Amino acid sequence: MINLSLLEREFIHTHLADDVRTLLLRTHPADFDVKKVIAQIAARQKAREKLPTWYANDDLLFPPTLSVEQASSEQTAHYKASLLNGHRLLDLTGGMGVDTWAFSQRIDQVVYTERNENLALLAAHNLPLLGASNVTVQTGDGLAILNYTDETDNPADWIYLDPHRRDAQGGKVVRLEDCEPDISRPDLLKVLFRKANRILLKASPLLDIDLTVRQLMGTVESIHIVAVQGEVKELLFILVNQLITKDNVKVNAVNLTNNSTLSLNFSWHEERQADVTFGNPHTYIYEPNAAVLKAGAFRLVAARFGLMKLSPNSHLYTSDDIKWEFPGRIFILQQVIKPDAKTIKTAIPDLKANLTVRNFPQTVAELRKKLSLREGGHVYVLATTLLNGDKRLLITKKVD
Repeated sequence: MINLSLLEREFIHTHLADDVRTLLLRTHPADFDVKKVIAQIAARQKAREKLPTWYANDDLLFPPTLSVEQASSEQTAHYKASLLNGHRLLDLTGGMGVDTWAFSQRIDQVVYTERNENLALLAAHNLPLLGASNVTVQTGDGLAILNYTDETDNPADWIYLDPHRRDAQGGKVVRLEDCEPDISRPDLLKVLFRKANRILLKASPLLDIDLTVRQLMGTVESIHIVAVQGEVKELLFILVNQLITKDNVKVNAVNLTNNSTLSLNFSWHEERQADVTFGNPHTYIYEPNAAVLKAGAFRLVAARFGLMKLSPNSHLYTSDDIKWEFPGRIFILQQVIKPDAKTIKTAIPDLKANLTVRNFPQTVAELRKKLSLREGGHVYVLATTLLNGDKRLLITKKVD
């Protein structure tokens, strides 16, 4: 367990905004554990934007920066907690304790379990200081401890699992079967459902959703694709101990910003049955946010918002009337041009623009080089394929 003296705490507070590499090179008193103190500064710096409540609390002790990087952000933790209710939750992969802290604000009793003794000790110290007095901290393997619980106990309302996504060499893994524990194992699912009514599973944002639903054998009730400021950060699966067909799985694509939460809710049968019309670019062009694209709501987003799709595989949409509620970016069309350097020089004389590629044979880097485009500015170029197969650049400006 880390202990900090008053002098060390004052040093951390004074140098919180300093460069840690520079601090390491300075001369310090012989009895001053500079590495320990600078590790605390580095971890707090990592937490500043991600965990503002934790960062602002001077009494907290932080784990190494890798644990801070792997932890949920406050935004995503509170979103996860908003999905839950009930009396008792078992967090079997406690980690830094950010999710546990958020759960404690929604659930009467939370049991935190973590095999890393240092992380568990820090959680036991930090959680009460954050107001989470209804959390019991346990050290050990969550599944092993679960097996020793009394079978006569009433099942918990929830089990939360965030499987470890690193291999033996420390590299990142994505697939459920490569994570620890492997929740795709039927025998493990049976054990978990004897201990809890529902399971909340956090998975890599790179995971194949369709494959995962098949692996989890009809237990998936809903999927939440969680993006923060347009970048998908987490996939969440709510599992129940009953057969649910794939078509009836509920999907929620959510984008969290500083000021709002924008969601698109649907089921897969709605996506499959949605009627789509196709057409050439009109006044407004729409680009779905990353969560909607990850969710695969390519037909439904057109039908639900009254839009035309530019092409079956070009996930850009268009209309003459603006649809303010659209879950993504909206652009006003200026021109449609061929993708060559001479034409774009006429359309954008300073050759400064933001470039996006959707269903186009070249990458952003390749196309930017070909067109000699510089990054930035107020012009947005969307490179795509139209309904007749033509490769075109849509010259647009973003609607704020």
